[in-house]
Amino acid sequence: MKNERWRIRKGSLFVVSAPSGAGKTTLCYEVSKLIPDLKYSISCTTRMPRSGEVNHRDYTFVTTDKFKEMIERGEFAEWAEVHGNFYGTPIKELNELRNQNDVILDIDTQGAMQMKRRYGEGVYIFILPPSLEVLEERIRKRMANSELEIKSRLKKAREEMAGYKEYEYVIINNVFSEARSELESIILSERCRRERIDSGWVERLISSA
Repeated sequence: MKNERWRIRKGSLFVVSAPSGAGKTTLCYEVSKLIPDLKYSISCTTRMPRSGEVNHRDYTFVTTDKFKEMIERGEFAEWAEVHGNFYGTPIKELNELRNQNDVILDIDTQGAMQMKRRYGEGVYIFILPPSLEVLEERIRKRMANSELEIKSRLKKAREEMAGYKEYEYVIINNVFSEARSELESIILSERCRRERIDSGWVERLISSA
């Protein structure tokens, strides 16, 4: 859509949050492959890569010292410490992506609220698990963590889910294919909002009739 003159050039932000284990990262990554001109924003993180993760595809993996230097230089649009690791969205890369594309961000609730304050725009979507039992099962499958850390993540999940009212849309990720379709539908419908249309182009269209 970036060559269609009737669209506003600046891309929209689709900000997706969820508790750990709810499936937001996979949903964002898969939807970005389905929708033309929707780019997945790759976050920086200080955590170690999980099995199968690729640097600069899933995350940009950096040291804690490097991350703190980036904070001091004001290089993040948002950043947060989550479960003992740092995560952040670099401003430079985000602006480059938005130049001619919509952008989907997979960030935690702290980062999402920072984005709201900083940009005052965007479409905010929260992903919920169908139950805490399912969420716990997903966390246990994904991570070989201690019982104490798993309980800590579940406690944090409850705290994060309490903030769902700050988001315009809520998706329950029970069946992945259905949740993916719902996320895709939200993005496509938001692209058709009147605010996304270049009013000057519409006026020229009318006057040429």
